[in-house]
Amino acid sequence: MTIRVLLVEDNDVYRESLEFLLDRYDGLEVVGGVAMGGAAASACATLGANVVVIDYRLPDVDGSEVAAEVRERCPGATVVFLSASAGPHEVAAARRSGVAFVRKDEGVDVLVGAVRAAAGRIGE
Repeated sequence: MTIRVLLVEDNDVYRESLEFLLDRYDGLEVVGGVAMGGAAASACATLGANVVVIDYRLPDVDGSEVAAEVRERCPGATVVFLSASAGPHEVAAARRSGVAFVRKDEGVDVLVGAVRAAAGRIGE
């Protein structure tokens, strides 16, 4: 199964770099990217994403709100939070939301592992 990934990241350069890197891994396909959390659920449903990688700190809404909307409008998808900081607020939000949390400085291999693990939970 190919894991269809949607990236929700407001930094265009970082989002495009992630897309470039993730597309090079077997079994992963980045189907799209959006800069604002408010567009995530609609994009997920339209593009048929299996995993939505969400930057926890977005300019329009925080990652927890995005995750809730994605779950409501795109119930076949799972979520992974991505953040530059791993402060207690972000980590607690990930735990409450029941999603994986990856720091941006952990590297792409860690993110890929989290995406694959999240895809394995689809339907739970």
